[in-house]
Amino acid sequence: MSSVCVNEALTDDELRWVLSRLDSEKDKELFGLVCKRWLNLQSTDRKKLAARAGPHMLRRLASRFTQIVELDLSQSISRSFYPGVTDSDLAVISDGFKCLRVLNLHNCKGITDTGLASIGRCLSLLQFLDVSYCRKLSDKGLSAVAEGCHDLRALHLAGCRFITDESLKSLSERCRDLEALGLQGCANITDSGLSDLVKGCRKIKSLDINKCSNVGDAGVSSMAKACASSLKTLKLLDCYKVGNESILSLAQSCKNLETLIIGGCRDISDESIMLLAESCKDSLKNLRMDWCLNISDSSLSCILKKCKNLEALDIGCCEEITDVAFRDLGSDDVLGLKVLKVSNCTKITVTGISKLLEKCSSLEYLDVRSLPQVTEVRCSEAGLEFPNCCKVNFSGSLTEPEFLL
Repeated sequence: MSSVCVNEALTDDELRWVLSRLDSEKDKELFGLVCKRWLNLQSTDRKKLAARAGPHMLRRLASRFTQIVELDLSQSISRSFYPGVTDSDLAVISDGFKCLRVLNLHNCKGITDTGLASIGRCLSLLQFLDVSYCRKLSDKGLSAVAEGCHDLRALHLAGCRFITDESLKSLSERCRDLEALGLQGCANITDSGLSDLVKGCRKIKSLDINKCSNVGDAGVSSMAKACASSLKTLKLLDCYKVGNESILSLAQSCKNLETLIIGGCRDISDESIMLLAESCKDSLKNLRMDWCLNISDSSLSCILKKCKNLEALDIGCCEEITDVAFRDLGSDDVLGLKVLKVSNCTKITVTGISKLLEKCSSLEYLDVRSLPQVTEVRCSEAGLEFPNCCKVNFSGSLTEPEFLL
């Protein structure tokens, strides 16, 4: 019987089907080592690429991997190299990777508005762009992206300190399908910018304005009303101008809210939090309100009783919280909490923690740092039994989970 060469027996489409059945990236790489034909098929089929390369190598990669839709050029903070990705690299990328939908340039500190202009001119299919901590960027570059990338769904600009309300106006006018926007630390963003943003962008699901210190109640209220049905995640850490008006607007409008971070918003008090707990009782999963100094047992009791789907809660440094909130839990109150942080709530005692454990068997992380009456020794003496999977942070030696970052 004569032997049959697999390359003669199988068509390109049949070989692509074989390639599609391989689960691991390693197996797909091995597929390309069989022969030049298989390498070419493997290259043209590849959709994702992470690279550290200059213009010459990027051109070679673009000619080989012609169907790439996701390109990761991000740099880690601990291992970044300067200048890393440059405007010249972005010109090559924009010209060579025409199918790109996802581009990650996180912490690429060498790029400027000139590089973003290349993206805006050439990558019209782009849906996700991360330029967080690219500190040379300004409104000029972002306006160019908005002008050319109308299908943009997610944009991350954390740490881009020169970005102002002008960028939000450009996004509002041209990127109306935007769903996620990260503006952490963009201190030039104001209420006016948020109001302009939601005139056109009414599908926003996630907004991160942590440490945007010039945002207050007017901007948050505009967002809540315009994106009432879509908004699921709102991060307002250290936005000290945000108060009860913002929380009331969220309670009235955003019934699907899942994650709310208001740590450091010190003017927020019980009344608005209790209304929020009632309004979002079926949706709320993650709530961070550390350093909300006006929050008391009334708020915490209401949250624990109403929000049955709550998985992570941070009430650290809320000094008015006591054991009462836990003692108020009734026989029918079963908690699904996985993460609870009560550090520096100095009025909480072992009695309160014991009552909590009776109602919550799902805890995976409990932060009780700086609670003078809740120490490892006292918990042991009281016979407290923590869930088997629960890590209890008594001294700060444990790595914190990322639920509420």
